[in-house]
Amino acid sequence: MQATLTISGKTRVFGCIADPIGHVRAPSVFNPLFEKHGVDAVMVPLHIPPAGLEAAIAGLRAMPNFKGMAVTLPHKLPIMPLCDEIGRQGQFVGAVNFAAFDDDRRLIGDNCDGTGFVNGMLAAGFPVKDKQVLMVGSGGAARAIAFSLADSGVARLGIANRTREKAEELTAAVSAGYPGVPVEVSEADPRGFDIVVNTTSLGLREDDALPVDPDLLDPSQLMAEIIMNPVDTPILKAAKAKGCRIHYGRPMFDHQVTIIAKMFGYDFPVPGSDA
Repeated sequence: MQATLTISGKTRVFGCIADPIGHVRAPSVFNPLFEKHGVDAVMVPLHIPPAGLEAAIAGLRAMPNFKGMAVTLPHKLPIMPLCDEIGRQGQFVGAVNFAAFDDDRRLIGDNCDGTGFVNGMLAAGFPVKDKQVLMVGSGGAARAIAFSLADSGVARLGIANRTREKAEELTAAVSAGYPGVPVEVSEADPRGFDIVVNTTSLGLREDDALPVDPDLLDPSQLMAEIIMNPVDTPILKAAKAKGCRIHYGRPMFDHQVTIIAKMFGYDFPVPGSDA
């Protein structure tokens, strides 16, 4: 297969670190963006087992033309003590999903899961400020989204989770970070909320249980999803049938890309936009 990128001695190098590595998508997203916008850069997959993470970061730090990386499992937490600075969202979430070296080779990490979700909502014309939001799930992405929703000034945030203890822990953490925002452990009951967000994996398969009972949804509500594939998850289909507005999972990823690109030093428009 013919290469689509021209690599030279001046090419800036970025990476995506993971273990295993075969599933990562970041290189297939960033390399076309670099080419489209005429940027002399390349992103490569870097298979780094957990035991080699510290040595790998030290080696990358010593390479001036290596500028930064997307970070995925299992490195989102272990990389944190190896960073010289962590942004506000990364500190709240307790995980890093991208990091870049500055001019002094200091590694700056942060987390953009939640910001990507909120930015995607806003770009689609769905404000979250002063809205009552029910979030179903309290895993890694949910944690990031919860902090970003609180940071955006929601009127109330309800957190529902199959394991109540996890919802209680996340509720306490968000309340501590944003004491002015009402946060509560909720049941997976959408009644009384303006926005319902599914942050669970329910919907990856057609026969999955639904995260909320669609019979309890009201046409005035917005049903939001973070799953990208399938595009129309069962709960989105059910919500549409009830007359609800819906928000797909893909914008969260697209807006994460622009945030990470900015950290890398590039002001790219959102993938899929007309820009």
